[in-house]
Amino acid sequence: MGIRTERAVDHVAEVVLDLPPVNALGSTAFRELARVVTDLGREPDVHALIIRSGIDRGFAAGVDVGELTAGGPRAVVEVTRACADAYAAVYESAVPVVAAVHGFCLATGVGLVGNADVVIAADDATFGLPEVDAGGLGTATQLSRLVPEKKARWLAYSGARIGSAEVARFGGVEHVVPRERLLETARAVAATLAAKSPLVLRRARASLHAIDPVDAVTSFRREMGLVFELNLTPAPDEARAAFAAKGGR
Repeated sequence: MGIRTERAVDHVAEVVLDLPPVNALGSTAFRELARVVTDLGREPDVHALIIRSGIDRGFAAGVDVGELTAGGPRAVVEVTRACADAYAAVYESAVPVVAAVHGFCLATGVGLVGNADVVIAADDATFGLPEVDAGGLGTATQLSRLVPEKKARWLAYSGARIGSAEVARFGGVEHVVPRERLLETARAVAATLAAKSPLVLRRARASLHAIDPVDAVTSFRREMGLVFELNLTPAPDEARAAFAAKGGR
């Protein structure tokens, strides 16, 4: 369990989130994810990455709220910094990143997927930001890379979820497939990328990032500054308690 890697396709490395029951990441898991993604991207034999979940229920549910609640302001700093590092590692990966998504993709899940290059989603996948309901902020940067601006605002304010078919209509998901075909489809897509010239492919990713209208790393760090300010008030603790009392819904 934890953050592990697999190799099933030539020149493709898979980064697997395996933190039962719901892939909620704390500071240690975020830092490990950042390290693994960065190191794999530097390997000459790796031409593309897949990020996927190793649990049946979904892709990722967010941060480890228990760590935030127990550790006070210092924990907020540690978790948000580590989260920013993980998001940045995906965004700044030297090689293209394919996200394979099933079930729930919430908060942290949206952050990782939004910074990927290509998203393959099962027909049961749902995307959402429950941050406001849970007394938090953030990841609107990455959500806005999946859906248009007005839709992103509605999802961020309301905490509503959106299905993979609708995200695909907005262009945020490349293929929607039955759950049982998710991994094979993601691997086929990654294999298509990995068959290209590795040098040209790496330069292509760098060139697309060079013309990105929003630097996702800087943008998310600005969001995290507002998260810390909010956590200096009692509102987040009150909202998290109410959210937990409702079973996280």
